[in-house]
Amino acid sequence: MARCDNQGQQAAAAVRAEVMAFFDIDWRGDGTGTDIRSGLWRLNIADGEQGRGYDRFAVESVAAEIRRRGHTRLTTTWHPGTGGPEGFYLGLGFRLTGETSGGQTVGELGLR
Repeated sequence: MARCDNQGQQAAAAVRAEVMAFFDIDWRGDGTGTDIRSGLWRLNIADGEQGRGYDRFAVESVAAEIRRRGHTRLTTTWHPGTGGPEGFYLGLGFRLTGETSGGQTVGELGLR
């Protein structure tokens, strides 16, 4: 996944980003899954590249794919604390679910 401006200057910086996502899959195919979530599993942007829009582009791209597959929410987790990404995610419209997973805060973005 990469994003380029008209001069192509941003392409090299995007190489330093790591994005992993997972999508809702009803493995049985019978609709019985009760806690199936699509989401952003990992988003790493190099310190020097943060604030250039790569992070927002990555989240919006994952959200678009989840929406395209017919789902209505994107879930992610982050480590809480000073200097963490909570403000970034809340700024994109994620809401806190009140859950934690492995000591991380769980956030959810509605995709309607």
